[in-house]
Formats: sequence, structure tokens, C-alpha cells
Amino acid sequence: MKTLTAPADIGAMIVRTPGIKNGSPHIAGTGVLVRTIVRLHKQGLLPEEIASEFEHLTLAQAYAALAYYHANHEELEAEMAEEEAEADRLEREHLQESRRR
Repeated sequence: MKTLTAPADIGAMIVRTPGIKNGSPHIAGTGVLVRTIVRLHKQGLLPEEIASEFEHLTLAQAYAALAYYHANHEELEAEMAEEEAEADRLEREHLQESRRR
């Protein structure tokens, strides 16, 4: 006898919580940011591979993160660009301080 599982609420899979991960969208119940999934996908990983990289994620969660990204592309690209610019700035500062020593 086949048992039925309750349908997944796709809209509840991705959340933004003030004070957690700076309010960045992440997979509910995990610390995995949507942008982390997006970056791995842009590096060529398939959703199936991403889900297996994070053993606690389901394939549905990996797809939900990618769907969220595509639905909010401009906003997430801007966030990722800001994060990259901040990382570059910190790296430059570190290099400048290293050269002064």
C-alpha cells in the first residue's frame, strides 16, 4: 500500500529572517543561502549535485533556491555584486597592510 505524503509548500522553502544571515534569502531550516546554491550552479553543478554536496538538503530545496533566484534575479545579482565588492575591498586592505609590515 502506497502512503501519500503531504504536498510541499514551495513558498515556505525560502525565507528571509531579519537578524539571520543579514536577512539574506536562505533555505528554511538551514543556514544555506540562496546565493550559495546559485554560485555552485553557475560553476556548473546540477541541482542533483548541489543537493548531494549538502546532505541535509533535498533536491526540491535546491530547485526552490534556483527558482527563487530566477524570480528575483536583479535583486540577488545586486546583492552578490555588493558582497563581491566588499570582499575585494577587504582583500585590498589586507594586502596594503601586509606590504606596510
